[in-house]
Amino acid sequence: MQVVKSFIHKINKGLIITTAALFITTTSSGQVKLTPDTLDCHVVSFTVGMLSPLTGSNHGGLSGGCMSDLYTGPYLDFSLEWNYKYASNWMLTFDADIWFGSSSNNLRWRETRLDNIFTSGGYAMSVGGYDGVISAYNRGLAARPGVAKIITVIPKNPNSGIVLKLSGGWFMQKTIFTQDFNQSLVPQLAGNYVKLYDHLRNGAILTESIGFVFMSNYSTYLNLKITFDISQCWSWSSRPYQIDNLMGLNGKDKNRYFDLLYGVKLTWMFPFTGKTAYDYYYY
Repeated sequence: MQVVKSFIHKINKGLIITTAALFITTTSSGQVKLTPDTLDCHVVSFTVGMLSPLTGSNHGGLSGGCMSDLYTGPYLDFSLEWNYKYASNWMLTFDADIWFGSSSNNLRWRETRLDNIFTSGGYAMSVGGYDGVISAYNRGLAARPGVAKIITVIPKNPNSGIVLKLSGGWFMQKTIFTQDFNQSLVPQLAGNYVKLYDHLRNGAILTESIGFVFMSNYSTYLNLKITFDISQCWSWSSRPYQIDNLMGLNGKDKNRYFDLLYGVKLTWMFPFTGKTAYDYYYY
């Protein structure tokens, strides 16, 4: 009888040890994170930033013609961007942005440029001989396809790291005049007449960017990017007739302009994927 009890005791002890070992092994295996994945997905982004103009040049020799001569900086910039991110961390991109003067009145030497409209006191002559109130600021638009590459810095998060981007496309810029409608109308800056003074230009833009992108392994909404951008802009006038007394223009502006823009941008990204950066396997 003693032999039987000893045998049963050894069996029970063995079963307890085996069950515990299997439980620990199963639990540990179910919590292990395997190799992190790079995402292959569409990404939509919203960007806000500040741009400033550097000294530009033109081929006509006229003064006051480049973006930095026309408008004081900095400019506020907002953009919408679409990316397709490959698992290799290469990205195809397309962004469309708008920028405008952070000041509501950033046209340089406004009274001198339009001295046939403005009085010595800085007011525009309006209907009936009253003083009109005019604000003048710049607006720019750009659309750029491009390519980018994320260089992984932290192996546990391969979707984040240093980002390099090159993009290029079309842009335009012009002067926007707004009138205080509580005051008398200034006819020279109303309707189609404003096209004589708005410096509308179109051209090509090339942008280089460097920065850091963070894509969370766990959250769809915690995906941010900060970049430093430099843009080269080549443009020409789109108006058949332009008036700018500071530049000495009263006719077609046949000059070609080159401008530099630089700035910092902060981007909030939304990847369209239900897959996290880690795969979990339970066995």
